[in-house]
Amino acid sequence: MTPSGINIEELIPHRGRMKLIDQVVEVDEETAVTESVVKENWPLVEEDSVSPLILIELVAQTAGACVGWKEAVQEGLDIEGKTGWLVGIKQALFYLDKIPLNARIRINSKKSFSFENYYEILGVAKIDLQVVGEVKLQIVRPD
Repeated sequence: MTPSGINIEELIPHRGRMKLIDQVVEVDEETAVTESVVKENWPLVEEDSVSPLILIELVAQTAGACVGWKEAVQEGLDIEGKTGWLVGIKQALFYLDKIPLNARIRINSKKSFSFENYYEILGVAKIDLQVVGEVKLQIVRPD
């Protein structure tokens, strides 16, 4: 599904400089695609670039948009006051040393496994057509 008029702040709790996603491109129950432009105020910025470690947070926020969409849009739940996730990094591969400021990063995040409140998420980060990172997360949402 391509969202029309979905505000990312309705889907994830991140605000200020920790809200890294600029736009939700696609979202459904299993996947989300987001875009972000690297900005000077992001965490992990040094001089004219950002550490590729930021891709882990981008994948997590993109996965959060997927779960938030299901809860907010489909189930009509309010994310305000919801508990956060416990996130483990199962694997992270980075294919460049630095990501330049103003680069547009597209994240595709997909649930590869889920059981009750446990998810495994596979995320792929691209700049233009180049894959710049792959991240596998384990997520638990405490009740």
